[in-house]
Amino acid sequence: MANLRDIRRRIKSVKNTAQITRAMQLVAAAKMKKAQDQALAGREYSKQLNGVLQDISEGFSDATHPLLENRTGSRELVLIISTDKGLCGAINTNLARVVRAKTAEGADCVTVGRKLRVMMEKLGRKIVADFSVKDPVPFADARAIAALLSKQFLAGNYDKVSVAYTRFVNTMTQQPEVIQLLPVVTPQNHADTTATNDFLFEPSPDDVLSAILPLYVNFQVFQALVEARASEHSARMVAMKSATDNAKKFIKELTLEYNKLRQGAITAELLEITTAMKAME
Repeated sequence: MANLRDIRRRIKSVKNTAQITRAMQLVAAAKMKKAQDQALAGREYSKQLNGVLQDISEGFSDATHPLLENRTGSRELVLIISTDKGLCGAINTNLARVVRAKTAEGADCVTVGRKLRVMMEKLGRKIVADFSVKDPVPFADARAIAALLSKQFLAGNYDKVSVAYTRFVNTMTQQPEVIQLLPVVTPQNHADTTATNDFLFEPSPDDVLSAILPLYVNFQVFQALVEARASEHSARMVAMKSATDNAKKFIKELTLEYNKLRQGAITAELLEITTAMKAME
C-alpha cells in the first residue's frame, strides 16, 4: 500500500503543477495578444521612417549628422534585450548564442532583462547600465535607453552601437537578431521603404536629419523592445501549454499505474480470503 500512497502523492503534485502552468499559459496568452499588436503596429511607422531617411540619403547625399559618422575603431556597445523571468523556452539561450557569435568579444553591454545580464556578468563583460521596462512597453522607457546609447556614441566612447533582441515572427517562431543602431545606416533601395524623391526639405536636409535621426534611434530601440516582449510572451505561452499537456499525459500514466497496483492489491486480498475460507473447510 505504500506504493499506492506514493503514486497518489505524485498524482496530486502533478495536478497542482498542471494548474500552475495552465494559469501561467492563460496569463501569457492575454499579455501576448497586446504585445503582438504593439509590435505589429510599430512596423508600419518604422517603414515610413526608413522611407524618409532613404529620400534624404538619395536626394541630398551631402547631408551630414554626428549619428551618421562612420568610425574605424572596434569599440562596441551592445544593447541586449532579454527577459526578467524564465519559463519561456530557449529564447534567452538562443539570443545569447547570437550575441556571442555576432558581437565583439570584448564589447560592453547595456542590458534590459535579468537573464542575460547575469550571463554577461559571468562572461566578464562590462555592464554599462541596466534598465527595467514596464509591460506593455511605454515609449518613455525606450527614449531613456536610446538617450544613453546616443550619448555614449556621440561622446566617442564607442565606435559602434548594436541591439540584440528577439524578433517576433509568429506565435510559434521567434528569431534572435543583432542589428546596428549607430552609426545610423540609411536604407538604400530597401523593399520595405516608401521613398519617392519628391520631397522638399525646409529649412534644410541637415536640420531635418537633426530632427528625425534622434526620433529614428528612439523608435528603433522601442521597436526592438516591443518585438522582444511579444516574443517573450509567445514563447512563454507555448512553453506553458506544452508543460500543461505533458502534465496531463503524466497524470494519465500515473493513474493507470495506480489502478493496476490497486487492482493487484484487491486481487491479492481476495486470494487471501479465498485461501483462508478453503483452509477453514
